Amino acid sequence: MSSQGPAADAARRDIRELIAAKGHVVDNARAVIDRLDAAFAAGDLQRTDTLALFLADLEPALEQDDGQRLGGKSAEAARFILRAIDRELDRA
Repeated sequence: MSSQGPAADAARRDIRELIAAKGHVVDNARAVIDRLDAAFAAGDLQRTDTLALFLADLEPALEQDDGQRLGGKSAEAARFILRAIDRELDRA
């Protein structure tokens, strides 16, 4: 069962705004992860198995060596996974 209440609604809204935000998708993805982690820690959202899988898939797309700028395939992968996270949010 999905999380209910104002805090859950606010967390979902915040995350969707971060997903849709202007800017580099990799930066947006990092902000989404931070907001999801905060929502999970506060108990505002439940970490579903599907969300955990999406987050595990997203981590390698965001890894970089010092001084390396992510783009191309990393950005494409992040964009794809963020859309999947958006679809799963209502179950969290």
